[in-house]
Amino acid sequence: MFNFNPNFYSDVRIVDSFSTKIIFKKGVMENYNVQKELRAFIRVFDGKLWYYTSTSDVKNIDKELQNLYKQGTPNPDIANDPIVKRFETHICNKMIFDKNSVRNISKEQKIEILKKNAEIYKNDLISYLEYYYLDKSDNYHFYSSKGADIQHDYQHCGIGYNYFITSGKDHFKGRFQVGKNYFDEIVYFENEQKDELEKGIDYALHAEPCDKGYFPVVLSPVVAGVFAHESFGHKSESDFMIGDETMRKEWALGKKVGSDILSIYDYGANSGTGYCLFDDEGTMTQKTYLIRNGVLTGRLHMGTTAADLDEDLTGNARAMNCKFEPVVRMTSTVIDGGDKTFEELIADIKDGYYIHNYAHGSGMTQFTIAPEMAFKIKDGKIGKPVKISVITGNVFETLGLIDGLSKDAKVCNSITGGCGKMEQFPLHVSFGGPYVRISKMNIQ
Repeated sequence: MFNFNPNFYSDVRIVDSFSTKIIFKKGVMENYNVQKELRAFIRVFDGKLWYYTSTSDVKNIDKELQNLYKQGTPNPDIANDPIVKRFETHICNKMIFDKNSVRNISKEQKIEILKKNAEIYKNDLISYLEYYYLDKSDNYHFYSSKGADIQHDYQHCGIGYNYFITSGKDHFKGRFQVGKNYFDEIVYFENEQKDELEKGIDYALHAEPCDKGYFPVVLSPVVAGVFAHESFGHKSESDFMIGDETMRKEWALGKKVGSDILSIYDYGANSGTGYCLFDDEGTMTQKTYLIRNGVLTGRLHMGTTAADLDEDLTGNARAMNCKFEPVVRMTSTVIDGGDKTFEELIADIKDGYYIHNYAHGSGMTQFTIAPEMAFKIKDGKIGKPVKISVITGNVFETLGLIDGLSKDAKVCNSITGGCGKMEQFPLHVSFGGPYVRISKMNIQ
């Protein structure tokens, strides 16, 4: 396909991208935007340095390759380089979304499903309503000088509703969002929307300040997921360890880092917004357990980090688009389920909190999650809504305080935002878990 120089390792990633954005504010469509782009990202490696370029002129990729070869030093033994030897060589077509592509759904169909679900929010207490439809479709073709020739694709679509409930001087911002891989999975979510709206109204009218201090806490699947992603997942991205001996010692495989019941994995083949069958170095995803039964068992890799730490590839070299080089990123990061029901998790809590959803989260060694809605747990029952600014703590300490997990884990998807790292934001990911009980967390 391309004139690859045998004295270098080279790969070419071509992406045909399509996306739609439709936004309504106060019932009026303010934005309808369709974007299309065909672009390539080209890499050349001589065993010492990587050389990159990005171009929308995909007909002249060979010319770009030759320019990159001029910058490097020919290496007749490049095939035996420890990075190059790790790269996989797949020849396959794994296009699974093309027959049901969002590219084939009309503007009218997208607006219809958006408006239909907006009917739920006709309520006098709602002072402002914004709703949106978003989709993204990427068709990839990856080639390498080792012989890889991979066609694969990605797709997500969804609807979301942001609303303000005004009660006196207080304002509560609520939201509801659905993210799926196929358009026909976006249906009428009346029961789910009504339930969340009722919680939001109750919260806006009756939420009281929380008691500050250390309390037992139960996290919902989406909050447990963002906790796993922000507080632990980023620490599993192995490029943080390159050249950092302190981090390598702290992150030694086999180290006890959490409760015996805790297992966390990353897996790109999970359906949802974190779907990533092949990474941007042509490596097929695998289920990588980062923690298994409380013990650190793995980390996430791309070619350079795997060679540096003498470990295997995991399929986590990802770029936001073809304007960026791949770096180590999560896909779908999930806490495994346990053996309890939600009712059993809260039954033994005399005085604690249930965190229903979140506004935002961040963290590495210390984590912080700002709840959007939270509720008091009193004598084993869910009680009144409460206002909590943040829940916070030390990552490793908190992992060790997990003492209960519900049976089923849920993968949660977001069609807005995504994961940020360095200058690459937003990258589509997903996360989740079961309901998670933690014996002590700092409530502020």
